[in-house]
Amino acid sequence: MSDVTQVLQAVTRGESGAAENLLPLVYDQLRHLAAARMAQESAGQTLQATALVHEAWLRLVKEGERNWQNRAVFFAAAAEAMRRILIENARRKSRLKRGGGGLERVALTDIDLAESSPDDRILMIDEALERLQAEDPEAAKLVVMKFFGGMTDQEAAENLGVTDRTVRRQWAYAKAWLLTAIQEMR
Repeated sequence: MSDVTQVLQAVTRGESGAAENLLPLVYDQLRHLAAARMAQESAGQTLQATALVHEAWLRLVKEGERNWQNRAVFFAAAAEAMRRILIENARRKSRLKRGGGGLERVALTDIDLAESSPDDRILMIDEALERLQAEDPEAAKLVVMKFFGGMTDQEAAENLGVTDRTVRRQWAYAKAWLLTAIQEMR
């Protein structure tokens, strides 16, 4: 059993100081996941990978059941926390962009209409993912693990209790489903 798994089980049992022992063991991998996710964000992104990791960590230890049987379950929970942070950040920016702060009258002729901002795309993906969650919760969970958590097929299969082949099949289905849903939203 790995050190991480032992510490995760100690956290699950509620042992004092276990969460503090966990962070040094998982920080580099969380940082790597966050950096990979942030590389997909727009160039003007103000949220940094380190801040994303820290915010996700705070949510993981503050909220949640802390019922992490193994690494895969923990990193799936971390991926979900990061996804929620990115969605909240996109919603906040969108709200501000649409006049959530001070209101200012602008003539329509002065506006350069763009197709959609990166934050709008994140919100579309989230909306499509919520619809997929309602239709196929396992496929939605797989999307979070692979897209937001950067898990391999093998890690996702272990976490879901299915084979690698099933993960590849569900991943192909989920990507096609999300693409169709996003195209319908436009």
